[in-house]
Amino acid sequence: MAGGRNYYKEVSDAFLERRKAAEAHCDRLRAEVYASVPEVRKVDILLAQTGAKLFVASSQGGDVEGAVAKIKEETARLRNRRGELLRGAGYPEDYTDMKYRCEKCRDSGFVGLDMCECMKSDIAEARLADSDMGPLAAVQSFDNFSLDYYSGENRRAAEYNLNALRGFAESFDAKSGESWLLVGDTGLGKTHLSTALGVTVIRRGYDVVYKSVQGMIDDFEAEQFHGADPDIIRKYYDCDLLIIDDLGVEMSTQFSISCIYNVINTRMNARRSCVFSTNLTQKELREKYADRITSRLFGSYKPLIFSGVDVRRQKLSK
Repeated sequence: MAGGRNYYKEVSDAFLERRKAAEAHCDRLRAEVYASVPEVRKVDILLAQTGAKLFVASSQGGDVEGAVAKIKEETARLRNRRGELLRGAGYPEDYTDMKYRCEKCRDSGFVGLDMCECMKSDIAEARLADSDMGPLAAVQSFDNFSLDYYSGENRRAAEYNLNALRGFAESFDAKSGESWLLVGDTGLGKTHLSTALGVTVIRRGYDVVYKSVQGMIDDFEAEQFHGADPDIIRKYYDCDLLIIDDLGVEMSTQFSISCIYNVINTRMNARRSCVFSTNLTQKELREKYADRITSRLFGSYKPLIFSGVDVRRQKLSK
């Protein structure tokens, strides 16, 4: 529930409203049919009594199977008669039936006690739309990460990075604490693979926060100095996976360094996964940050090195 939003409640409410709208639509269609073919209403009243008749038959004893069989025969006859009446008036037989987006759960969001895949998907898409990955999700995936822009050792490194992050995403465990540090110049695929990672993990049902490092610092400043809701920063500590882009481009102050350290240290102690990407070298990171940050990044994060020629520049030159 990043940023204080309750995605489950929002999607559940949307399902309920959709069902209400569909039921209201069916009511209007039935009213139309009843007005033009009154006998259909009489048939529907008889069909509505089927449940009560079955209950009575099963509780009276005697030849229950025979009684139930007769009720089922009568129900089938009534349904056939209803279909004949509708067809005769120029309507399709299913004209007044509820039309569900998902037949599996009938738009309830649940199959028995289990959440339906359609609801899980809607919750994931709501999370994605609310994230900084939303605009990139359609164009940056593991499948369209091209190795054609790399050669030799750089290609081997890019392929390794792709497979490592895809494997991490597809087997993500919120309790593993596994974290990664993506290092390399701009235009070499760090953002592309970070986005693909975040989208994959979100769609698997986890809570992911994706931000630039400056965006994260801005949120901490808003909470500390401008009275913003504490939920604006709580997400950085509590989400299942935190992805921070462009570590090192922010203006370095005691406040910003403290924020970055607190996020890294708190999440490490709680065994919550992080992914940081940076254009700085290991030497530059050590020069910019206190050892308490760099020692954690280089001691506990798995490094992935990105090398080669700027892919964006290659694409523009074609």
